[in-house]
This record gives sequence, C-alpha cells and structure tokens, in this order.
Amino acid sequence: MDWNGKTVGYALSGSHCTFEEVMPQIQRFVDAGANVIPIVSNSLVTTDTRFGTAEKWRNELTRITGNEIISSIVQAEPLGPSKKIDVLTIAPCTGNTTSRLANAITDSAVLMAAKAQMRNSRPIVLAISTNDGLGLNAANIAKLLVTKNIYFVPFGQDDPINKPNSLVARMDLIMEACEAALQGKQLQPMLIERH
Repeated sequence: MDWNGKTVGYALSGSHCTFEEVMPQIQRFVDAGANVIPIVSNSLVTTDTRFGTAEKWRNELTRITGNEIISSIVQAEPLGPSKKIDVLTIAPCTGNTTSRLANAITDSAVLMAAKAQMRNSRPIVLAISTNDGLGLNAANIAKLLVTKNIYFVPFGQDDPINKPNSLVARMDLIMEACEAALQGKQLQPMLIERH
C-alpha cells in the first residue's frame, strides 16, 4: 500500500510494557511515507515505570513522528471536524481503554480521537493489551468486534498458564491491520496463538 499522503493517528494507552514493542511500528508508518500524529493517554504523559520514564516516551514519539503530541481532549477534538486522520490505531489498547470505548466514555485524548473517527465513519484499529481480555473485559471486546469501522490487530493469549485471561495483539501486524481496515476488511486470522 502507498502510505504517501495518508495520515495515521497513532494513539497509545497505558500498557507501558508494550511501548518498546510499538515504537518500531510507528517508525514503519513514517518510513512508508505516512504522516503520523501521536495521541497519548494521561498515563503516558505522567507515569514513570520500570519500562521507562514518561519523558523518554514523549521524546521518542516526537522524534519518530516529527509531530507534536496530542495529549488532551481539547487538542483531540478538532480531529473530528478536520477529518484529518485516514486511519486511527490505538496500540497498545488497554482493557481500560477498551471498556471506555465500548461504553461510549470519552474522557481522554485517545478516546476523543476514537470518537472523532467514529463520527467520520473512518477506521479504528485496536491492538489490545489487557490482563482481563478473557475476564470481565471479554464483553467489551465482543461489543467492539461487531461495531462498524472498528478492526483488531490479530491477538491471542500471551501467557495461558500464568495469566489465562490475558490477551495481547501481535504488534508487528499493526501496519498490515491498518492496510486491511482502510479497505474495509479485518486482517485474518484475527485470533492467533502467540509464542
């Protein structure tokens, strides 16, 4: 697919353990010629973890994309009227973000960006990363599976023995899932075995 002239909204929610894995995926879009707009949850902006400081991740996003980070509802709201984003991916998409999206709660920049995409009938691609995907959040994932213009990066259980409810997407398939979504298709197989 030719990504030149396409704008990708790349939203990150608070699954800090996957940030290292998703940064190269953002770089793939940039290398392919896409304009990437970084959108982040409050957790990424404010929380230092054993996986890196908030400042480190903000600097990395700005360096890779060359764009300012959208981190507030006010900053994200104009994405709707401007119809600026061709495809929005939320990667990683936590259980918290999944549940809020499934229940129409718009309380962060990431969710406002998703609301903007839904308003414009444009694709949203979710790369889930949640410890309760087969627990209480299974109902929310099911709700989103049948929602128009929402697609999933193929996902599976990441540790069935020690964390049987945990689901994580194959982050290396984010670009491919976005390409399929732009054609109105779900990348298959959607349910995969992770190793």
